[in-house]
Amino acid sequence: MSKTVKEINQKILDKTVRVVTAAEMPAIVEELGAEGAAAAVDVVTTGTFGAMCSSGVWLNFGHSEPPIKMTRVWLNDVEAYAGVAAVDAYLGVTQASETLGMNYAGAHVIEDLLLGRPVVLRAVSYGTDCYPRKEILTEITLADLNQAIMCNPRNAYQRYNAAGNSSARILHTYMGKLLPGCANVNFSGAGELSPLMNDPNLEIVGIGTRIFLGGGIGYITGSGTQHNPGAQFATLMVQGDLKQMTVEFLRAAFFYGYGSSLYVGIGIPIPVLNSAIANKTGIRDRDIETDVMDYSVPSRSRPVLGRFNYEQLKSGTVRIGGREIPTSPLVSYSKSGQVALTLKQWIEGGSFLLSEPVAKIPAQGSAEPLALKPPAQRPDLVYRRRPTVLSRPASPLIAWDGELCFSCGQCLAICPMKVFSRNAKWLVNADTEKCTGCGRCDRLCPVGAIGGGQNGR
Repeated sequence: MSKTVKEINQKILDKTVRVVTAAEMPAIVEELGAEGAAAAVDVVTTGTFGAMCSSGVWLNFGHSEPPIKMTRVWLNDVEAYAGVAAVDAYLGVTQASETLGMNYAGAHVIEDLLLGRPVVLRAVSYGTDCYPRKEILTEITLADLNQAIMCNPRNAYQRYNAAGNSSARILHTYMGKLLPGCANVNFSGAGELSPLMNDPNLEIVGIGTRIFLGGGIGYITGSGTQHNPGAQFATLMVQGDLKQMTVEFLRAAFFYGYGSSLYVGIGIPIPVLNSAIANKTGIRDRDIETDVMDYSVPSRSRPVLGRFNYEQLKSGTVRIGGREIPTSPLVSYSKSGQVALTLKQWIEGGSFLLSEPVAKIPAQGSAEPLALKPPAQRPDLVYRRRPTVLSRPASPLIAWDGELCFSCGQCLAICPMKVFSRNAKWLVNADTEKCTGCGRCDRLCPVGAIGGGQNGR
């Protein structure tokens, strides 16, 4: 048998849809078989709640009076990236406070905003004619922001390596505190609840898929950075409205000796369109294996201490070198289950419809290391490093570089002698013989195609 997303959505609207969580589905597949499970279940909800460092929020503050073009921005002394527009900034969750240190970062600012707490906004500028203000100091809340869009470059790892430490000293890592002599193993990943383990070949999950994100509705916008599905390390890039989210499913965290992160709740609905999909959503923890890597070796080529499945890891101990080693998860399985259950309730209640992807997530990706090599001399880039001010040529004729010009047209109305013109296709040309040297085109061209001005060659 087969179903469509449209048919399932109609069942959601009719309140007749049959939804189970990814924790419930394996028993159903085992009892009914793949065909029977496909007939009995319409949607499987997944969930994960783990530390996702590659996260952040786009913020729009609105224009002050007089307006300011923010060149540097701080929120509670945590710097946000402001090199995009006048009053937009991207706040990364791992960026540490300049006054409070590593244990207060962008993640904590996000949490404070979600809790309704006022946050100190400080910004500076060099000042322009249209944005004359040079500094601002004020308090804002989440409600004051025009937009707060969570946009996370890398979330929801399909699975994740576990970590041990064979050295003689304690290690403080993004995998938590690792005791010497391999006295503990920490692991991450949601196992059978993992969104991408329930769609291992990325057949259902795609660009545009509607998801549960941080307690609100979000969307998959593409494959995440370091996306490597061939090794079952696929990742997702996601976004959603922070104003819909809650601290129940977004929590700031601090890992001693490493820094801050953000625990993010992500749930993805898997429509059970046929028996093949039902079979894949019947995956169990014992079917998912991962390596325990030795984090005492500060290299990508860390030794493997052992390979275990998630049933073994979640049991509380694994056997390495003839010893029983205690294991601890970094993912909250309680919260992961709550994400899947909440998403199930939304669908059953008719408030969450499924969406079909507009494009597939690539089946190939790259997580290659950075190749370190000395920078080469690049004489071809010299033209980009222009002096601040160039003197006007002795001749009244301007210099004009047609190769640099991309025909924006700013020069068309500025010259009284009509040096600059365009054809029917809006391609700009210059007749430099008409130039009288009036200087009105000084500092005009944004790419320096007109010589003799501030941006000239």
